[in-house]
Amino acid sequence: MNVRINSGWQALLADLAMILFMITASALSNAPAAPAMGAAHPRAPVVASPRAEPVGVWREGVDAPPLATWLAQQPADPWVRLTILVRYADGRREDAMKQAGRLLLAAGPRGLNARVLIEPGPQAGASATLAYDTENAMPSPPVTLPANPPSDLAH
Repeated sequence: MNVRINSGWQALLADLAMILFMITASALSNAPAAPAMGAAHPRAPVVASPRAEPVGVWREGVDAPPLATWLAQQPADPWVRLTILVRYADGRREDAMKQAGRLLLAAGPRGLNARVLIEPGPQAGASATLAYDTENAMPSPPVTLPANPPSDLAH
């Protein structure tokens, strides 16, 4: 009997290739059919946006700098998202919405991708935070702001 020691690996490799082929064929036969070209893709459900610990906090107050000044003092980072929170009390939601609009305009370019929250609270007030909680894999490209803000936000 003449046994060659180095000839077994070819048979083993052929067996493994056949097993891999059968597993792949089985998986593909059980896979759902691909949608036709041009078919509408179902939209993913809307989920809550991610929240991270803030790296900067601005609060409205008599000794606080204006939001635009505070933002100018913060390092520019495309991965940081500005969140503006305005709370209202006593049913003054429309005033809070106007205040949020003014703060958003004051934020300038940093406000283009800002998250704006308006909610009732025990007392009225505004705050802004900067945090690494963007949802996008890449920052958004720069966008120009309108030259003239809407008239109802001017004061």
